[in-house]
Amino acid sequence: MPLHKDDPKALGGYRIVDRIGSGGMGVVYLGRSRSGREVAVKVVHAQYAEDKVFRARFRQEIDAVRKVSGAFTAPVVDADPEAERPWMATQYVPGPALSARIRGAGPLRGAELRRLALGLVEALRDIHRAGVVHRDLKPSNVLMAGDGPRVIDFGISRATENQTLTETGHAIGTPPFMSPEQFKDARSVGPASDVFSLGALLVFAATGRGPFDADSPYLTAWRVMHEEPKVDAVAEPLRAVLTRCLAKDAADRPGLDELAGEFVQALPEPAAGDMETVTLRLPPAPAADEEQPGPAVAAPRTGRRSRLRRWPVLAGVAGLLVVTLTGYLLDFGPFAGSGRSGRSDSTGSESMAWDPLPDGWKPWRTSVYATAASGVAKPLGGGASDSNTSLSCVMGAGALYCGGNGTFPVRVDGTTGRLAWRADSLPSGVTQEKYGSTLLGVHDGVLLMTQLVLNSAGDDSTATAVALDSATGKRLWSRTLNPSGRVDPGVVGDLLMTSDGYRVTARELGDGTERWTATLPVASSYGCRFHDVDGVPYAACSDAGSPMRTVFYAVDPADGSTRKVSVPDGDVEYVGAVGGDLAFVANVPRDLGRSEESAYDEVVLIDPDTGDVRKKTLPDSPRGRVALVGGVLCFASSAGQLVAHAPETGERLWQTSTILEQPGAPVADGQGQAVFAASASGRVAAVDLETGDLLWESAAWAEQVVGAGYASAQIYLDEGALVVLSPDGTVFTLDPAHPDRELLSG
Repeated sequence: MPLHKDDPKALGGYRIVDRIGSGGMGVVYLGRSRSGREVAVKVVHAQYAEDKVFRARFRQEIDAVRKVSGAFTAPVVDADPEAERPWMATQYVPGPALSARIRGAGPLRGAELRRLALGLVEALRDIHRAGVVHRDLKPSNVLMAGDGPRVIDFGISRATENQTLTETGHAIGTPPFMSPEQFKDARSVGPASDVFSLGALLVFAATGRGPFDADSPYLTAWRVMHEEPKVDAVAEPLRAVLTRCLAKDAADRPGLDELAGEFVQALPEPAAGDMETVTLRLPPAPAADEEQPGPAVAAPRTGRRSRLRRWPVLAGVAGLLVVTLTGYLLDFGPFAGSGRSGRSDSTGSESMAWDPLPDGWKPWRTSVYATAASGVAKPLGGGASDSNTSLSCVMGAGALYCGGNGTFPVRVDGTTGRLAWRADSLPSGVTQEKYGSTLLGVHDGVLLMTQLVLNSAGDDSTATAVALDSATGKRLWSRTLNPSGRVDPGVVGDLLMTSDGYRVTARELGDGTERWTATLPVASSYGCRFHDVDGVPYAACSDAGSPMRTVFYAVDPADGSTRKVSVPDGDVEYVGAVGGDLAFVANVPRDLGRSEESAYDEVVLIDPDTGDVRKKTLPDSPRGRVALVGGVLCFASSAGQLVAHAPETGERLWQTSTILEQPGAPVADGQGQAVFAASASGRVAAVDLETGDLLWESAAWAEQVVGAGYASAQIYLDEGALVVLSPDGTVFTLDPAHPDRELLSG
């Protein structure tokens, strides 16, 4: 990753030559001594350097790594915990993180998996012999060196005799790789917790999926504590060994010496002829003058009355805005950079007739964790450095509104980047790790959100719908939500939809009064959420059984009466409306030998009046995040490739490579002439929607890279400007006609 202008030139006699990555408490640089020795230099972020807790944690990390000495850990070379910006230099390990290795080349097998398992057992043996518990063993904290794995980042480790920093009972770690005892009582965590994390990590390494993966940290925690691990994709006899590692009771897990012997038996050393070498390759960058022609995009069908508008719709009905808590993992370790700088060539974009920018707009960059002008000045916790933090945001009325797991709702002005207010929504006596907010939408000056509070044991919760004045952040009203609700709360037009079981209540946004109630005729195993389809609320209800089943109910916004639309069995994802039809893409059954990201093999179009179904094949099964933009299906793969297909024929229209790392869902400009995507590093790419020509790629504007593989950047439109949110909380705005303009501090 390229150095930023404010990065140090040297630290402690080490010349800083590059950024390796950023995450957790600081930035990790590549440093070089006078003799030419290369080291990884971790520097605490300036905003945390004065925080006594962060300084104490950093000293603890240095002490922990200094205690540990082994072939499979990266030793401390030098450190200065008392510097103005504390830093630590460790041996530089040239190799990708395990998370990047799995994303780039798929799950491990044979000699590679054996070397990883036995190397990690040896590393943990050295760590535990030194009296240290790592407590955050996860794929991004394991580097894949040529001679075996290296365990890094002891930022939340602790000595077994020292509980000073865990006496508050904070659940510190990364949910899919945390042990049950980490959720129950952080002070009780011992070496067996690392064995549990090792088991979860090796399931991920062998299959590409964790044994407790879920769409939210709350559900993940529940699965870790109460459900059996999903290890069916792991071959025997390794499956039996890893199942023992994942025992709920720490006393039932094997010790490391016993585990080493079992891994030797379960993962026999392959014959010499079976050894394989895996090389990670980045997609080639298109040349600046390279043309990538493609067939013209088929125009959406016109002259056909939409069958989706069955009833008169109230004036002012807007699109559904539902943001769920999904991206919640914060990677503390280094992130390998490609060594390629962003290209901001605005030549192609200047010929576009872009929508006008908001009045008074200037390019800016800020953070949702910055100081707010009114309300609560500072964020609730440590921001992106907190491993439990995730963000939930919506755009409306010229501002971006963000809340999240452990995060108060905040308003970021779209014109200036100023944080106008941060609302205090924390109930009395509730700590940060027990609180979460999900923003639902903005309508006529009212911001709607749900608030979730866990009890002290973490096994029960209360939920509340809250309405705030979008201009001031003042609470307007609130309503307690029934925990038995099977329909996700959502804002559709000028209504808030909540539920008790499948009984849906529509409430007025201004004061929370009830407009109507209606019951969805759904079986008990279904879960539902609302979509706005051509101005009509549709409840999308899915049963995750085998086969997966989905049904849509069009709901009259006036009285709640419903009309059913059946969907073919299978794992399908709703993407939008095309010429009066409901459009879905069908998932390919997961290929554990290739990639963890979703792939799709066909588009499904359903006539909501007749129920007629048309299926069209998607050639080459495009992968990644999918969105219907400008009448075109656009897929953004983890390798940065954007692919467009015509939804009514399935035909591939164009395919373009970018330097984005794990981009989020594509977004079209207001006129449907360009598509944008952004990576977790805050890099944005623009592609001509008709031809697939790459218009420009911006610099990486995020302060840190966090959540790789789990959280992604989001792009919003503020009239003609782009507002981009990175998983670390960095927010910035771009002029698509001039993306290379310098951003000012908001």
